[in-house]
Amino acid sequence: MNNKINYLLNTVRCVHRYSSVLTPKSSATIRKHILWIGRYRDPLGNVNFGKLLLNILPSLHGSSLRFVSQKTDVYSTGAEALVSEKASQSSLEVEKLDDSGSFKAKHAVDHSDPFFTSLQKCSCPCDALDLAAEAAVSIKHYTNCLTMAWRLYKNLSEEQQRYEKQLIFEHPAFVKLCQQLLRNARRMTRGDLVFSLHALVNLGVPQNTLLLQTLVRVCQEKLNQLDNRCISVLATTLAGMDKDKNVSALQAGLQLLVEQRISSIRDIFILQNLMKCLGKDAPVFLKKKLEMAVLREIDGLTFPNALRMFFALAAMNYCSLPILNPCSGKIQENIHDVPFRQLILILEACHTLQYRNVKLFSALADYVNSTAYLWDKRQIILFLSVCETLGFQPTELLDIFAEKVTEDPDFLTLKNLLTVLRVYSRLNHVPRVQKHLFFEILHSCLNKCLPQISNTELLKAVYSLGILGYLPQCALDELLQKDSKDELILPDDFKEQNTMMLRCVKTCMELDSPSFTQPAFVLTENMSSLVSLNLRKAREALIELLGDENMFLQNVRLPYRYHIDFEIRMDSDRKKVLPITATDDHPDSHVQRLAFLFAPVSAFCLGTTHPQGKLAMKKRHLNKLGYHVILIQNKKFQEMKNEDAVEFLKRKIYSEDAFSFPEATVQNNN
Repeated sequence: MNNKINYLLNTVRCVHRYSSVLTPKSSATIRKHILWIGRYRDPLGNVNFGKLLLNILPSLHGSSLRFVSQKTDVYSTGAEALVSEKASQSSLEVEKLDDSGSFKAKHAVDHSDPFFTSLQKCSCPCDALDLAAEAAVSIKHYTNCLTMAWRLYKNLSEEQQRYEKQLIFEHPAFVKLCQQLLRNARRMTRGDLVFSLHALVNLGVPQNTLLLQTLVRVCQEKLNQLDNRCISVLATTLAGMDKDKNVSALQAGLQLLVEQRISSIRDIFILQNLMKCLGKDAPVFLKKKLEMAVLREIDGLTFPNALRMFFALAAMNYCSLPILNPCSGKIQENIHDVPFRQLILILEACHTLQYRNVKLFSALADYVNSTAYLWDKRQIILFLSVCETLGFQPTELLDIFAEKVTEDPDFLTLKNLLTVLRVYSRLNHVPRVQKHLFFEILHSCLNKCLPQISNTELLKAVYSLGILGYLPQCALDELLQKDSKDELILPDDFKEQNTMMLRCVKTCMELDSPSFTQPAFVLTENMSSLVSLNLRKAREALIELLGDENMFLQNVRLPYRYHIDFEIRMDSDRKKVLPITATDDHPDSHVQRLAFLFAPVSAFCLGTTHPQGKLAMKKRHLNKLGYHVILIQNKKFQEMKNEDAVEFLKRKIYSEDAFSFPEATVQNNN
């Protein structure tokens, strides 16, 4: 209703404007605006406007309109390269980026000119176009009206923009303005040129029109005359355009220009923008040059710049620790000033850059945890989902969210439910309080979703709960019933992954069942006497510690497709390691079996020794088969000196901790 009122007020304003400043011929246009209320049309459907942009004017035939090939020489050297250093200041200066990532333009103009005083009073894009129709007498007037129209347009809501774009494209003054830009493209100042192109692209003028191709071609010709700020604006504009011959040629020339100018750029904002716009396709040597240029200015880094630098590095896909670490410190100091959306973007940037900073992640999680009452549950789900992607376990927040679920489970749609199951299972998190109620509620929500759930979603849900040791009986029955009737049709894209999940579900159904009893003897198979390179150090340490390679097994295959790196056997008092051959000949239920698993760091939650879901499930199942499991982060083990490695394994073998079962599970729910 409010939008309807807005449209009515805007239309009344337009009627008033047109009645006072336009000729009687514009009455048809006014009627169009009135009829447009409440419905949207394609702004580019205006036939006259399309003809203007696509028809070739007689005065513009020739070289200025031709498409250049990739081989076109768009960059000059020598004296031309100095032009940009000596040229006068542009009529448009760049201000900092706003939250939407758009440029603002402020006009360095003669304040005695009443035209520019009137321009600053415009409150909507059509006001700027009305002023152009009334009083514009020079190309500078037209270009400033265009940039003002864009500046006012981008501050509108998405719905208002759709309405206002229709008014802009049907405004008679916009047609005249485009004609002026087309005729005077080569006479514009460098600032007017790049800002006009920036405004037209962002207003949605089609790229294949004569107007835009002409401006791109003129930018090629004047490339060496652009100052650093204009280069920054042009880079942003090209990043939003599709690749064609003109655009690609201009981008290639721009990249060459940046390489030459980079040592002279001292504005960290411009550097950030160039990093973002050149993107991941920039050559490595250029990324390195940009990094060095930023490091020269890093001491004056502000909090807003630290945020933007994170996103610029992510856009360039370049992980620079000398830049990221101080940026991370700034963000942690100002964490309370970060909007929620940017919290997500920071984590996503870290994922893109493979930047794992536990202190930063903990600070973000603590902030969300302390302000959890301010956030919608769906926002917390989104934050937890990104944390799961990073392998980071925000323990307190996971517990708080579990409480919110138990208090109000109605918000759990199927999509939210699948996300929650994925997060808690991968991070292997069982809530400390009301864990039984939490999983019962998830189980109940899953049962409600069974009528509309797809086969893939059903498999993922049961698999996630199975990893945590919980068997959702109704969903499990439906899954197995479909599988037995060959009705479990799964997409071929992830066939191997789906097969693995189904196999794990069946293993969980057997080993995690309350009726399962530990076997007196487990059949093992020594797969090979050879060990992988990353386990040779462990093998040598065990030989030195135990005195003989016959005191342990290596590369052992177990039932249910499980595999362990090393196995040793001890007496019931855990005082003595027994030879493998002796225990094989005389199986004894009092023999203690130890399984060593040397796992990669990625199998643990970030910065901890807490195993993630699949590794935790494997450990639980090996316990069920009678093994005491010793988990070791292989990377840290490889970094130890030989004598330290031997001492480390000795403590693990003879320590009582090796025989404890500290992991929380929910098996007694079943």
